[in-house]
Amino acid sequence: MFDSHIHMMKEGNKEDFYHSVHEAGITGGIVLSLPPGTFDNNTYSISQRLEKVLALTENKENFFPFYFIDPLEKDARSQVDAAVSLGIAGFKIMCIDDYPDNKTAMRVYERIAYYDKPVLFHSGILWNSKNSSNFNRPANFECLINVPGLRFALAHVGWPWYDECLAVFGKYIHSNLCGNNNTMFIDVTPGTPEIYRKEVLEKLFRIGYDVEDFVIWGTDNSCENYNVEWTRNWARIDGDIFRGLELAGEQVGKIFENNMLKFIRG
Repeated sequence: MFDSHIHMMKEGNKEDFYHSVHEAGITGGIVLSLPPGTFDNNTYSISQRLEKVLALTENKENFFPFYFIDPLEKDARSQVDAAVSLGIAGFKIMCIDDYPDNKTAMRVYERIAYYDKPVLFHSGILWNSKNSSNFNRPANFECLINVPGLRFALAHVGWPWYDECLAVFGKYIHSNLCGNNNTMFIDVTPGTPEIYRKEVLEKLFRIGYDVEDFVIWGTDNSCENYNVEWTRNWARIDGDIFRGLELAGEQVGKIFENNMLKFIRG
């Protein structure tokens, strides 16, 4: 079972982290670097943030380092170049100060697509101190249709705008049929409170779109304090829902493991 949504929010102990993820039954995942200073005013440099996430995932099979980038920074495209040259597997973006279609940001997405690297976008309500959630409504990511070859995921099923997220996914399925050559994944990391979880997953898998190859699973855990019980609980909840939806074992395996590799490698 892979966890496609693990944050580095502080410096943690590598040995403790891997002990915890293995205790939780996790054998791979996406590890997101320390955030940019515009996100939480941290004082880590670009090189330090790259170094730390690369060191945490070094020689750890199926654990992939993603660089958390602010696409509005003036040197963001050169940050993409540096990150790729050092071995970053993908990128994490939160739209904190403007909409996804900001012209500066769009050029950054194009640079990422040039390198054939995936982007994990936050989508839905954003629990920070700014009035920024509206920037992250799923429909605002329609603009990515203008970035040929971009492979991206919207996290949290766009909670609370999950119907909107599914509608956007449907549009991307259609756009691929029209030859736009970009791919959208849905990251079902909570997000969604437990009381809504069955409704969200039922809509996702019964809407009639070809979703089974484009859904990835994660926990929104942190490296420095990986919560084993949180992971086990959400795996149990979602597993019970998948059984209730009568998903085949192969489908569940894709969600919990194979689709993450497809998202990363294309």
